[in-house]
Amino acid sequence: MAKSVFYSFHYERDVHRVQLVRNINALAGQPLLNAQDWEEVRRRNAAGIRDWIHEQMIYTKAVIVLIGSRTASREWVLYEIAKAWQDKRPLLGVRIHGLSSFGKSDVVGPDPFDEVAGVSGVPVFDPTRVDRWGRVDTKATYSNLADNLERWSEQGAVRSA
Repeated sequence: MAKSVFYSFHYERDVHRVQLVRNINALAGQPLLNAQDWEEVRRRNAAGIRDWIHEQMIYTKAVIVLIGSRTASREWVLYEIAKAWQDKRPLLGVRIHGLSSFGKSDVVGPDPFDEVAGVSGVPVFDPTRVDRWGRVDTKATYSNLADNLERWSEQGAVRSA
């Protein structure tokens, strides 16, 4: 595995797609919480959630935002982006709406990096592939992601000042 990364994503909506990303095994990421553990983290006060995020990010070499259809509206994803930028940690996005979750792809969502003041120049990679009828091909999308994730992970933007 190339490096240790922190995955930022909308848990409720995209956890099944994130499991597919982790199954590629190109990168070592933080352990994926099950629903019960995630609920335990969510029940903490804001300071407790921030502490959990800091603990998870501290030894990682990059932060990858896995962008689904509603990721840009998630408070804690936006916090994780701001924290990574502040810490000068390499930051990038990978669109996951084209991966299958219970046999269905999703619609493309807005760029979450546009929602965080001061963050700019963060690359967003989109592995989505379509078939000859213009429908998302989830298997080809997964294959494209598997072929490129490690290389993309090395292209994150870092705050310069």
